[in-house]
Amino acid sequence: MLTYNTLAPAKVYMKGKPAVVGCPPEHEALTTQITITTSGADETRLVGAAMGRAAQPGDVILLHGELGAGKTTLTQGILRGLGGDDYASSPTFVLISEYTARLTLYHVDLYRISKPEDTFELGLDEILDGDGLCVVEWAERALDQFPAERLTVELLRTGDETRSLAIEASGSDHTRYLQEISAVGTPQKASNQASTGAGN
Repeated sequence: MLTYNTLAPAKVYMKGKPAVVGCPPEHEALTTQITITTSGADETRLVGAAMGRAAQPGDVILLHGELGAGKTTLTQGILRGLGGDDYASSPTFVLISEYTARLTLYHVDLYRISKPEDTFELGLDEILDGDGLCVVEWAERALDQFPAERLTVELLRTGDETRSLAIEASGSDHTRYLQEISAVGTPQKASNQASTGAGN
């Protein structure tokens, strides 16, 4: 069962307007972060699928977390949410994997680069200027290379199966991700996703 540690579904707002239900008080600030606990890989993919549904051309999602934290698992869900049929695997040895879906998914792994400038040899600047979705593992190795408006996910391994996902939207446009992710926690949405296989 998905657990929202810092934000209930009814508390996601975009520029003072309710993204799910309810009306924020006058002093309510724009919500830019939620933290979710997942109890297994399927739930992590379910969160990723919500991100895939919210994605728009040119978006960037940065993933931070130690080895085994679930970065590739989350990316598998993102690809499923984009409507892709492929199974995303870690691109560590090829650095960039490309998948065809509603948007082209560029799955980037910077674990093996030695300095930020190495990203230019990968052609990362061209990808970032394109109209696909760029998902980056180990993004902290070249953080200055990415746009200020982005979605950032910090994954923490809290148990053998459980993971904590701190998801932050930088830029008001990216709060649509928080809308979609928050809706996953509602019984009807979770039921619909389970019946369509989006969380598998």
